[in-house]
Amino acid sequence: MPELPEVETVRRGLAPALEGARLDRLELRRADLRFPFPEGIAERLSGRTITALGRRAKYLLIHFDDASVMISHLGMSGSWRFETMSEPAEPLGQFYYPRGKDGVHDHMVMHLSRSGDAVRAVYNDPRRFGFVDLTDMAGLDTNPYLASLGIEPTGNTLDGASLAGLLAGKATPLKSALLDQRLIAGLGNIYVCEALWRAGLSPKRSAGSIVRTDGGPTPRCEALAVAIREVIASAIEAGGSSLRDHIRTDGTLGYFQHTFQAYGREGEPCLRPGCKGQIHRTVQSGRSTFHCTSCQR
Repeated sequence: MPELPEVETVRRGLAPALEGARLDRLELRRADLRFPFPEGIAERLSGRTITALGRRAKYLLIHFDDASVMISHLGMSGSWRFETMSEPAEPLGQFYYPRGKDGVHDHMVMHLSRSGDAVRAVYNDPRRFGFVDLTDMAGLDTNPYLASLGIEPTGNTLDGASLAGLLAGKATPLKSALLDQRLIAGLGNIYVCEALWRAGLSPKRSAGSIVRTDGGPTPRCEALAVAIREVIASAIEAGGSSLRDHIRTDGTLGYFQHTFQAYGREGEPCLRPGCKGQIHRTVQSGRSTFHCTSCQR
């Protein structure tokens, strides 16, 4: 499933092309994805102008000039692409590229006008585990998909002190706690494994064990906060990780998977300088965990 860096890559790829465009027609090529499309969504959004593209955790947020917000979740195999009938006079942004694709699984098409050109934003989803919801700015924080999400692991919002506040007193395994979207929004299996390796922490230790008895952060807690932020930032810069279904809006693959230190490296030597251990795979809560049993404590 696409994680936060993959969704942020999609947002950055679409934003230069979609922001400021007028949605002339929203074409729904089937009645549903994972769930039925919101009733009346095509009629409500047709004729509106896209004002901004945002992201909350793993959700893409498309804002319109009447305060409507389309919420898009990519599921397992969903992707967005931007198509134009003619090449723009100048590049729209660092992450923009036109792209064509077989339309068998194109389930939703936004027919747009931008700077006089007829363009399209196409949602493609072979497995149809993604979904779309519609709300407005006033209801965004109370939307059932977004209301219970925790803090974002980007910028300086997540630091040692805030992480300690989230983990204090928790006996659950550290990895399980980090995957709890009610605590930290957008972290997934890949990037938690990578962050724990960078911080030298075992995924099996109790979450509360890296917090002081008075609730303050230990050096391990501080190191983990830094590792999480750095892993997410590096993955976004690399365009995310392409393991099965993730592709960028230009049709190319993300390449962060080529820098994995732990994830998917079962049986391979640990890459930490001076460590003579190797990466092991275990299963926690039905998910594969990759870690070095020698240096991650």
